[in-house]
Parts: sequence; C-alpha cells; structure tokens
Amino acid sequence: MDNVMEKSLAAHYEWQGKIEVISRCTVNNRDELSLAYTPGVSQPCLEIQKDPSLSYSLTRRSNLVAVITDGTAVLGLGDIGPRAAMPVMEGKCALFKEFADVDAFPICVDTKDVDEFVRTVKLISYSFGGINLEDISAPRCFEIESKLKELCDIPVFHDDQHGTAVVASAAMLNAAKVCGKRFADMTLVINGAGAAGCAIAKQFISLGMGDIILCDIDGIICDGDEFKNPSHYTMAKITNKDHRRGSLADAMKGADAFIGVSRPHLVSQDMVRSMAEKPIVFAMANPTPEISPEDAKAAGAYVVGTGRSDYPNQINNVVAFPGIFKGALAVRASDINEEMKSAAASAIAASVSEDELTAERILPDPFDRNVPKAVAKAVADAAVRSGVARIKP
Repeated sequence: MDNVMEKSLAAHYEWQGKIEVISRCTVNNRDELSLAYTPGVSQPCLEIQKDPSLSYSLTRRSNLVAVITDGTAVLGLGDIGPRAAMPVMEGKCALFKEFADVDAFPICVDTKDVDEFVRTVKLISYSFGGINLEDISAPRCFEIESKLKELCDIPVFHDDQHGTAVVASAAMLNAAKVCGKRFADMTLVINGAGAAGCAIAKQFISLGMGDIILCDIDGIICDGDEFKNPSHYTMAKITNKDHRRGSLADAMKGADAFIGVSRPHLVSQDMVRSMAEKPIVFAMANPTPEISPEDAKAAGAYVVGTGRSDYPNQINNVVAFPGIFKGALAVRASDINEEMKSAAASAIAASVSEDELTAERILPDPFDRNVPKAVAKAVADAAVRSGVARIKP
C-alpha cells in the first residue's frame, strides 16, 4: 500500500493533472479562425438563441459531464476540502474518457451551504449534458441531489449513492444465481445507512428483494424509532417488514446476504455463521472491509465481494457510471431514473456469461470495454421506455 501511494504521488507530480483540453477543430489560418471564432461563430450563437436545444448539436454539451464536489466526503479521507479533492475529481474525469469516451470536467465548489452549492451548480448547468455529484457528505448529499433534480433539465447523478447501488445490485444478481437463491425469497442486511447504504436499499427494493434490514451505528433501523438522520424515517417505512430490532448481529441471523458500506472489522465470523445457507457477504468498506475475505470464507460465506482490487469480486463503480452517462447522453435524457439504473445493473450482470459465472467471478472485468457499451445501450433503451429521452438513440 505504501509503495502504491509513493508511486501515485510521483506520477501526479509528473502528470501535473490527469486531464487536459484538446481542440476538436484546427486553427492554422485566417479561414479556420473565422469559422471557429469571430465572425463565423456568431451564427451558431444566434441559432442556439432561437432554439436552445441546438446547444447539444452545435457545442460539446452533448458529450460533456460536470464532476462536482464540495470535498466533504472524499474517498476514505473525509472532509478534506475542495482543493484537496481535485485529484479525485480529475481521476473520475479520466475514467469517463477512458472507459466511455465521455468528456468530463472537474469542478470543486468551496461551500458547505446546501442552497449555495445548489445555486452554483444550477447556474453552470447549461454548459453540460449531465451532472455527476461526487464525494459529498450525508445527509446533505440527499438534499443537494433532490433539489438539483427539480431545478435542472439534465441528469443529476450522485455516484457514491447510485453507482455503488447499481454495481452492488449487479453483483448480487449474479451471486444469487450462483447460490441458487431468488431475490423475492431473500433477506438482505445492509450495514451503513448513509448515502450508499440508502441508495443500495432502494435499488434492491426496485429489483424485488424480499426484505431488507438496514443498520446504522445504533443497530437495526425500525419504523417508529427516532432518528438523527431525516432520511432514515423514509427508509424505516420501506425496509424491515417484520419490525425487527436489535444489533447488527441480531439482523444477520438467518439473513441470506450482507452488504457493508460502513467501517472495518464490524462483522465477526460468528455473525457469518449465523446467516442462512450459502450466505453472500459483500464487505465493501475500503481499504479495510467489515470482515476480511479470508475470515468470511472460513466462516462459510459462499460468495464474497469487497471494494478492493486485490481480491476477487471487486465491487467497483467504474463498470457502471461511464456507461450510465453514455446512455443518458445518447438520448439527451432529462433524468437518470430507477428504470435506467435497474437496466444498468442487469446489463452489468449479463456481461458475465453463464460459462464464466462462479463464486469467484460475479462481475465483469472492469477493463472489458464492451461493458460500458452494453450498459449505455440498456440505459438509453430504458430512458426511451420510461419517457425521459428527448431523442432516440
């Protein structure tokens, strides 16, 4: 780990930034200058003034995503501020380009005021075809995304929530298949009721999961209890059908699957042993999971996934967000809705063929460039079906 950190720091000094602006036109003579800039450029400006939708055809907006943060929840580093968040935002932009040929631009906003942040993003939104919110702390991230969805006519997608939910769903679809389990018959425990945990729960509900028990630091979330986080009141009403109460250990008894988006070392081998036959364990705290893959396997876990690249079944958002935005941009979608996210999850899961599918291989290789294409097509088709597409692919 130390060696990776040292190499990365040295690389960042060498790169001095992971992205750059490349001109799509040539300006080598007066004629080319007059076309790209004045006087010729006035004509596309006037056309867009008459018909704002032409901003997609006459500018790069149709393939441009803003990657926006306030630097309050950066990776596992926490609230390190907008300047320090820039390397992560640049990295995300590089992934957009490398995996889906989507142009992306990093924007770090220096405010923790929800309304000020929302107003800033809204005011610049006409420059972009989509907004990718990144590394914003809960519960503010819920309010920010909700307000921006109401104000903007382009997709607004908080990847820490929904990208994670899509990939976890894809992994669980295939894990359930490996274990011979049906979603409708399964009970899933999610530990960590922040941005990712709540989004994962909602995604699994839309996919027909039998029951979900959501846990936070105080234990099982149950309707009728008092919560510090306002979003937990909503979650309590759509999870935990049997109104169970107690600790994480109580929740895991008899459960078919576990997803951790919380902190290291919260799950013991005894907890895994208490689960149903052929338990599925996705311990996704990074870099140190809730339980090590070795301990989970030794305790009887049939399928194990983590957020780490040095173990099988890495649950990595890179197989989701590039293709999701590619598909949304292709049809000029006004939103990325539940149908589109479910379609993305199914497309990712289907990218692992029946012959390839094993307990050690439930997700496609993140470097398989066919995956973003498959996800993009599924998302675009779902956007058309659900009525949020403004053009056909």
